[in-house]
Amino acid sequence: MSESIFWDIYESPVGPLTLIAGEGGLRGLWFPGKTPTPPEAARRPLPAVTEQLEAYFQGDLRAFDVDLDMRGTPLDREVWRRLLDIPYGETESYGELAARVDPDLFRTDCEPWQRARAVGAANGRNPVSIIVPCHRVIGADGSLTGYGGGLHRKQALLELEGAGRPDPAWKTRQTSLL
Repeated sequence: MSESIFWDIYESPVGPLTLIAGEGGLRGLWFPGKTPTPPEAARRPLPAVTEQLEAYFQGDLRAFDVDLDMRGTPLDREVWRRLLDIPYGETESYGELAARVDPDLFRTDCEPWQRARAVGAANGRNPVSIIVPCHRVIGADGSLTGYGGGLHRKQALLELEGAGRPDPAWKTRQTSLL
């Protein structure tokens, strides 16, 4: 028995986002070119998600309350769960995030000094960016590193949240970059 999958496009200030949901909740929030478009017959509005995204981009929502159905390894799922603990407007380094993950979830040959990279890889596999805020993870030196939507979008999201260098015109400027 196959599960029904639904999808829609949300036109955000950082570009169109493809939303994919199953019966258990949101499975994907993808930037352009990051996932194939599902069949048109499965397209339908996902108001529970789009209303919260709208409020987030207006600066009125700091934490999402959306059912999620994310699939990954135990390490992936733990990293994604820990991402939800990073407060709105704050950042954390890959090393800091790795230190909060149960060491037993890493491969046995993964030395402690390598865990930040393993966390970075799991972060990169996050299928529900923005809602599971992988954009809040930065390099140990404060630099922006790696983001599936591009560093310009990561910067825009951090500016929206007041992390980094806030810019009141972020929405207009970022939309013009797309």
